[in-house]
Amino acid sequence: MARTAEEVFAHHGQALGAEDLDEIIADYTDDAILIVQGKVYRGKDGARQVFVQLLSDVPQAEWDLATVFADDVLYLEWKATGGGRKVEDGIDTFIFADGLIRVQTVIYHVGPA
Repeated sequence: MARTAEEVFAHHGQALGAEDLDEIIADYTDDAILIVQGKVYRGKDGARQVFVQLLSDVPQAEWDLATVFADDVLYLEWKATGGGRKVEDGIDTFIFADGLIRVQTVIYHVGPA
């Protein structure tokens, strides 16, 4: 039985907090689409690029998340502080399929902490 959107996101959050790239990427479909800061990334390799960048933008971050789930969709507002930097305006949308993340959109701006 496929994981629920909530279960996928719980794992995703744990992996992100641990900065475990392989576990983060495991949550994406092979044909995932990520639209980040207006640029399109595809598949697990694209997801890896996105998270290498995010983890370098706010390393060892403390995360503050507000989630709204509706069936297979998640709306996420987030803040992060780490590495002397912070994000106060992160907004993502996730679409889940078959227990994985199929689509994700992301926008955020990094500033000094």
